[in-house]
Amino acid sequence: MRHDLLELVRRTVTERDPIDDDEARSIERTLSEFDRLTDPLDQELDPVHVTGSAIVVGPRGVLLLKHKRLGLWLQPGGHIDPGESPWEAALREAEEETGLTVSFTDVGDRDGWAGVPHLVHVDVHPGGRGHTHLDLRYVVDGGDADPNPPEGESQEIEWLDWPAAIERASDDRLTALLRTLAPS
Repeated sequence: MRHDLLELVRRTVTERDPIDDDEARSIERTLSEFDRLTDPLDQELDPVHVTGSAIVVGPRGVLLLKHKRLGLWLQPGGHIDPGESPWEAALREAEEETGLTVSFTDVGDRDGWAGVPHLVHVDVHPGGRGHTHLDLRYVVDGGDADPNPPEGESQEIEWLDWPAAIERASDDRLTALLRTLAPS
């Protein structure tokens, strides 16, 4: 089953149409790492590994949080737990970091896997402790409730309308993605 999941994840990355040259390079690097790594979803095996992030959207706009360690306004996300897919990690991390109940906005069945969401972005970036994150990003619906992050998570978290979120995002690649996703 793990092999099937890895093949499915690799295929979603391969089929991704990049929004810009930065994402094209990230896709190329991610696929190269998939060829090199025994299990790119396992953070314990190599400092280079896949992570999952959630672009939390709702009637109030986009939810961004100020990363505790980095001090940057970003989307929720993080490492993949054993047995998880990148999209399950994105959903779990979004709920853990925001205190909201979230759900995917666009899911389908692929290759015998039910509920696979659309991959909206691939980004390779440095992580903590010398890691490199092959970050796979998915859109989730956060409803319209106020975020209620638990103790230990960033307490600086806000719903922002789309223009304000695009302006606030601390990462150029996230900014480019938000511009692409913003309603016309």
